[in-house]
Amino acid sequence: MTRFPSDEAARRAGIGPGDLAHLVELGVLIPDGDDFSRADVRRVQLVRSLVEAGIPLDGIASAVREGSISLAFLDDAAYERFPAVTSETFRAISDRTGVPLELLGVLREAMGLAPPDRDDEMREDELAIVPFLEAQVAAGFRPASIERLLRVQGDSLRRIVEQEAAWWAAEVIEPAVAAGRSLEDVAAGDFSERMAPMMDTALLAMYHGHEARAWTGNIIEGFERVLEHAGLHSRPERIPAVVFLDVSGYTRLTQERGDDAAADLAATIGRLVRRTAIDHGGKAIKWLGDGVMLYFPQPGLAVLAALGVVEDLAAAGLPPAHVGVHAGPVVFQEGDYYGQTVNVSSRIGDYAGPGDVLVSEAVVSASREPAIAFEDVGTVELKGLAAPIRLLRARRADEPAR
Repeated sequence: MTRFPSDEAARRAGIGPGDLAHLVELGVLIPDGDDFSRADVRRVQLVRSLVEAGIPLDGIASAVREGSISLAFLDDAAYERFPAVTSETFRAISDRTGVPLELLGVLREAMGLAPPDRDDEMREDELAIVPFLEAQVAAGFRPASIERLLRVQGDSLRRIVEQEAAWWAAEVIEPAVAAGRSLEDVAAGDFSERMAPMMDTALLAMYHGHEARAWTGNIIEGFERVLEHAGLHSRPERIPAVVFLDVSGYTRLTQERGDDAAADLAATIGRLVRRTAIDHGGKAIKWLGDGVMLYFPQPGLAVLAALGVVEDLAAAGLPPAHVGVHAGPVVFQEGDYYGQTVNVSSRIGDYAGPGDVLVSEAVVSASREPAIAFEDVGTVELKGLAAPIRLLRARRADEPAR
């Protein structure tokens, strides 16, 4: 087991030697002679977090001495993922690797922390990511592109771990506390130790699955470009479509039924939307209160998916959706889509009535789905758009017109 003298342990924990000695005096830390373990460093970091959260240090120390709480669970191997501070500053790492200081600052922000000063010492988890940045910089990648990827990775992983924490609290901590078990039993039990590596494996496997799908798309596009350049293939022009779907009366229902019912309703709607979108080659981009924005590579598939969601909501006895669809170029940046196509789609969705799937002429022109029929709604003025726009109502071709 790696051991550290007091000065090194204090540095790794991000405190001064005097503060470390004070924790020993209080009985919060019980070192092995004059040396400290990595778990001791984690104990210091946790105590700092507790104090920063407003819990008095004297109260923590008293509880530890009396045995009502214990920090021994931090010896568990699962907590090795808690990072210590390294001996290298951000400035030194920038000088050594050639990664701009500004980009290293973005790395810390992507990890959910405040921007660093150039003379702050980097954490172990941050340092592990630096070679990835260094390789990109050396290959001539644009800093703005590297930054966008870092921010999306950080934000997406933040959402994953926050949901993971809520899941663990609801399914493990709360039942354990209700049963009178100690926090140490919950944090360092056999189940916790087994689950941590399984979660890592599951997350990485899902990540690789998404990579395979996205990489395949890049490979297909690359082949098309090469064959087109050689005059052996003409790439079809693909006009994407953006869908905005909102649930009518969702806000009123959540107020009437309460937060728990609202969460269940949102989860049910989310499952229906994601399933139908994936079945038609699309994806949900972001959730917006009582609605969702979706992206589809083909307008016809977007319309079929929208009709499917409207039908699924009705079959499940849920409030009706109102949907807007528009087709045209979009700008992809930081995991999101932007541009006039997005704005127009949103305005069409606002105009649509309960159960309506309204589309623009651009969608009709680019759709090649015989299973869809369109009815003229007329030319309307939509809030935020400079010029009137002609809208049509989509329905399945085998259904009667309204």
